[in-house]
Amino acid sequence: MILSNVGIQAALDAADLVITPEPAPRRPTDHRDSCPYDTCSVNLRLGSVISIPKPGKPITLDFRRPGAATFLPEIFETIAIEKGGYALPPNKFILGQTLESVYLPICEGRPCLAARIEGRSTFARIGLLVHFTAPTIHAGFEGTITLEMINLAEYPISLFPGMEICQLIIEEVNSTPFINPSVYHAQSTPTGR
Repeated sequence: MILSNVGIQAALDAADLVITPEPAPRRPTDHRDSCPYDTCSVNLRLGSVISIPKPGKPITLDFRRPGAATFLPEIFETIAIEKGGYALPPNKFILGQTLESVYLPICEGRPCLAARIEGRSTFARIGLLVHFTAPTIHAGFEGTITLEMINLAEYPISLFPGMEICQLIIEEVNSTPFINPSVYHAQSTPTGR
């Protein structure tokens, strides 16, 4: 079951979902103001750092071997987005992260939630794919959310910290899972470390 905006806010109030800082305002106050709560999702913002592939790294990743994720800091350079934004060139891939940290606690006897992160149609329509694979945010996850982004447009697209870049869709889990954290649990950078 997907939670509505009312259900998302109830989950926030009950601490069954924690988003820090909490998206605001909770309701539109004026037709000119942006409200991050759509009917069945909440928009999250782009953080201030991105990770870009290091050019010319002679490496081939073999995902049959454990620990392939540990190579990410070796093949990506993490940079701060400058005041003027970051112009993502056509056909280039980067990692971003949400400004907000998300926590989906697992508590016996309480509603257990998981989530999906998806791009927003506003960006998809201009050729920016945001989080185009692996959208699942597992119950028990805590941290910022890494966003895989690629520009499929014919022109650069400017990215700015704080822009509403993606949407979080919250789903109820039908039973309490056992804890099995991923290698990206408690991540604080786009590469997960």
